[in-house]
Amino acid sequence: MIRRRAPRILRPIQRRPVAYRVPWQVERADAPHYRIRNAGDHTLRGVTVSVFGTSRFRVAAPAVVHPGAAVHATVDGPDPARDTILVVRWFAPDGAEYLWQVSF
Repeated sequence: MIRRRAPRILRPIQRRPVAYRVPWQVERADAPHYRIRNAGDHTLRGVTVSVFGTSRFRVAAPAVVHPGAAVHATVDGPDPARDTILVVRWFAPDGAEYLWQVSF
């Protein structure tokens, strides 16, 4: 017995929204002093910086970072590349919250 298949109904392709591009750029030339620059076109609000691992850090993180401005952070530890990450948190212009992880 041959089974007949029901005709396939093709659905229109739905476009997905474009991914949000991370607006940060890390300047590492003066390690262990880092600049985390807002390389985007929008002012970012609620900016905080945290470090996880065995390193210590000092940071001057303003709550608002305008395009072109930077957050300055100094990381001090025996081997940050091995066991430390920096996490930047901010709110995009649409109010969405983002976290971005930086490795050394």
